[in-house]
Amino acid sequence: MPMKRVLVTGGAGFLGSHLCERLVEQGHDVICLDNFFTSQKSNVLHLLDHNNFELIRHDVTHPIWLEVDQVYNLACPAAPGHYQYNPIKTMKTSVMGAINTLGMAKRCNARILQASTSEVYGDPTVHPQTEDYRGNVNPIGPRACYDEGKRAAETLFMDYYRRHGIDMRIARIFNTYGPRMHPFDGRVVSNFILQALMGRDITIFGDGSQTRSFCYRDDLVEGLMRLMNAEEGDLQNPVNLGNESEFTIKQLAELVIEITGSKSSVIYQDLPADDPLQRQPDITRARKLLGWEPTIALREGLEKTIEHFRKVDLSEYREPTPNHAIA
Repeated sequence: MPMKRVLVTGGAGFLGSHLCERLVEQGHDVICLDNFFTSQKSNVLHLLDHNNFELIRHDVTHPIWLEVDQVYNLACPAAPGHYQYNPIKTMKTSVMGAINTLGMAKRCNARILQASTSEVYGDPTVHPQTEDYRGNVNPIGPRACYDEGKRAAETLFMDYYRRHGIDMRIARIFNTYGPRMHPFDGRVVSNFILQALMGRDITIFGDGSQTRSFCYRDDLVEGLMRLMNAEEGDLQNPVNLGNESEFTIKQLAELVIEITGSKSSVIYQDLPADDPLQRQPDITRARKLLGWEPTIALREGLEKTIEHFRKVDLSEYREPTPNHAIA
C-alpha cells in the first residue's frame, strides 16, 4: 500500500491511539490531532519517537489547515459520563468537527471517514439494527447531544458527498471495549471492571435484561481501516461495525466477576432516561463490502482489558461529573 498522509482527529483516545499505531506500523505519515479532554498523552507517548508520527494539540471545533490524503474523524466524547459533562460542546464537536474536517477533505481532495455511532438508532424498535433503520431518538433527552450530534454529522457528510463529490465513508460504531478505555468514561465495561477490581458493589442500571453487543477494540479498528481503504461497492452509505453476539448487562457483570475473581455483589438502580433496551448490529453490509467480521470473543477481550486495567494508574485520569454507568 502506498504511503499516505493520514490525519486522525481524536487520535490520542481509546480507539484513535490504536488506529494511529496501526497506521504508523504500515509506514503512513500520521498526524494525531487531539484536545486531550478525554484522551491521555500516555496513549501515544510511545509513538513520538517515530519519524512518521506527529502530535498536535488542537480542538476540532476550530479550523486547522493541513495537507492530507485521508482523514479519520474520531474526535468527540463517546461515553455518557463525558458527553453529558458539557452537552453543548459535545454537539459542537460533532457538527463543527464534521464541517471543519469535510472542508479540509474538499480542499485537499482527501478521502474522509466519519466515526458515527449506533446511538443514531436511539432506543430501537427494530432488532437487530440495519443501516436503513432510521432510529428512535429523543431529540430533547439527556443523550441527545451525542445522538443528534452524530446524526447531524452524518447529514453533513452526505450533503458534502452529494453537493461536492467528497470521497467519504460513514462507520456506525457499536459498543466497543478494550485496553486504553478511560476508566471513568461511564461505560458498563469500564465501570464493571473497576468496581470488581476494587471489591465494590457492581451497579446495574435497570434490571440487567437490557442487551448490548460488545466489540473488541482491535476488531473495530480493523473494520475502520477496511472501510477507509475499500474501493468497490456502495461505500457512501453508512456501514455498521460491531459484534453481533448479544449479551445482557447482567451476563456481562457476571462474566467480569468470574474473570476478576472478585467478591463483589450486584446491586440495581433505576435505568437512566432514554437508555436503549436492546442494541445489536446487523453487519451484513460490512461482510459484503469489507469482508469483515469480529474475531475476538467477549471472554478473550475482557481478559485482555482486565489485564490492562490492573496496571492502570487512576491518578492519571480525570473523572467528569455526572458519571452514570450506562452503556
